Amino acid sequence: MKQNFDYSIVFPCLNCVDFTKQFIDSMLNDNQDFSRLVAVNNGSSDSTAEYLSELKLGGLITNKKNYGFGVPLNQGAMALQTEWTVFANNDIIVTPNWVENLLSSAEKNNLSVICPSIIEEELDYDLKSTVKKFKKNMSGYIRYGDAHAVCIAIHESIWDKVGFFRAQPSLFGFEDKIFFNALKREKINIGITSDSWIHHFGSITQKTMKKDLGIDFEKSLVKSDKNKELCRNFLLRKIDKFATKRTRKKLTKYEVNTFGNSVLLRRINGNFDWDY
Repeated sequence: MKQNFDYSIVFPCLNCVDFTKQFIDSMLNDNQDFSRLVAVNNGSSDSTAEYLSELKLGGLITNKKNYGFGVPLNQGAMALQTEWTVFANNDIIVTPNWVENLLSSAEKNNLSVICPSIIEEELDYDLKSTVKKFKKNMSGYIRYGDAHAVCIAIHESIWDKVGFFRAQPSLFGFEDKIFFNALKREKINIGITSDSWIHHFGSITQKTMKKDLGIDFEKSLVKSDKNKELCRNFLLRKIDKFATKRTRKKLTKYEVNTFGNSVLLRRINGNFDWDY
């Protein structure tokens, strides 16, 4: 049964129309109300524009060129201005009642920023039955202090506390780290819930952008000074990165030992892997 939350779902698109179609199909399977969806066509050159125009969405924004990550997210958030805004990559597959479970978990646990659990890479398994099993094993669990930008629900109160995403196209996806840094600075509680799950094919838009720009996949798209953007010098940023990695490993070990799996998983060569 669908719960009556005030929310919108914003998804930017830069080409990759086949992944967008899979995303939309999964929304249809979940009986999602399309009037809650806002698509931002961020300068696509394939058939994305034609496909999105056929859908009866709550909002459709078309940018003439790629404005990066922050601009389309802000555009989408302002389009419907709901209590909760759920930002989603267009290369994900959602599962039954994912958004209701996500927001219910946020309200139960007094979180204003929350993410669903995630399985990345290959979709060579039965998503529905796997998620049903994982949800049963980990029911009600929250990994506090962690988040990801693949799919994230943000309460409207956050815009007043930390502001919106940095609207600087040259950041090329670094906007999420700047935003998470601002949340940490303001001591905003965040978390990943085991009551909501998605599949993510894995950085499809960034891979496409790097291919178009002739940039090696292992290299960063970011053109700005990361230390300056995060207001941290090189050493402090490295210390923060090490601490985050160590904490994630500790939490993953606890989850695997307690529940048999983790809230952050990869599917590689037919097996689930949680060694991030």
